[in-house]
Amino acid sequence: MAQEIERKFLVKDDSYRQSAFSSSRIRQGYICSARGRTVRVRIRDGKGYLTIKGPSNATGTSRYEWEKELPLAEAEELMSLCEPGRIDKTRYLVHCSFHVWEVDEFYGENQGLVVAEVELAEEGEALSLPSFIGEEVTGQVKYYNSFLMKEPYCTWK
Repeated sequence: MAQEIERKFLVKDDSYRQSAFSSSRIRQGYICSARGRTVRVRIRDGKGYLTIKGPSNATGTSRYEWEKELPLAEAEELMSLCEPGRIDKTRYLVHCSFHVWEVDEFYGENQGLVVAEVELAEEGEALSLPSFIGEEVTGQVKYYNSFLMKEPYCTWK
């Protein structure tokens, strides 16, 4: 089984933009957004992707993930089957030490939210935090994209 091991943080400033070596606009929807069993359709850089994710472990750092690239036309068709609500964001990729950080800047109803994720080889892996990193939110369900689709950032108190 393919395991995704990652930590997630809030971003405290926009200095990541100057350090980014790549950026992409991402649109995504969910065919199923049940907690612990998500099926996501994503369109990024003219390509489509279908992703299935399982439940997170107790710390929220690890879960099953399967992803398959799809032709763009198929991804667009699948997008029409998605639950109401979409995620629209720009993802910036930033090198720091031995890791690549993915910084997501959200739009629409999630405007103002910026989070950074880093994938790890193992849960206890040592990690250097870039200067733009703020509070850790790993495992906090409200920061999952599948939750943001249903309860957007603009509705939080």
